[in-house]
Amino acid sequence: MTQEKTFENKIKKFLDEQNCWYVKFFANGYTKRGVPDLLCCVNGNFLAIEVKAENGKASELQKLNIEKIKQAGGRAMILKPSMFEDFRKLIF
Repeated sequence: MTQEKTFENKIKKFLDEQNCWYVKFFANGYTKRGVPDLLCCVNGNFLAIEVKAENGKASELQKLNIEKIKQAGGRAMILKPSMFEDFRKLIF
C-alpha cells in the first residue's frame, strides 16, 4: 500500500471515529477532474481534503479547485502526514 493510501485510511478512520460523513471521490472519464480526494461534512461544515504523501505535490488544477471551494464558503485543504495532528486540533 502506498504512503498516500495508508495516510488516507488514517484520515478516514479518524473521521469515522468523530461520526463525520465523507465520501472518497475519484475521477474517471465521466467526473470532474481535480476534485479533492475526500468530501466531508464535519460539524455541519463542508470540508474537502486533498490527501498527499509527505513528498507529494498538488496539481495546479487541484489547487484551483481548493481555492474555488474556499471562495464558495467551504473549507478545503491539502493534507500531508506531518500536518495530521494540527488537522485533528483544527477540526475538533
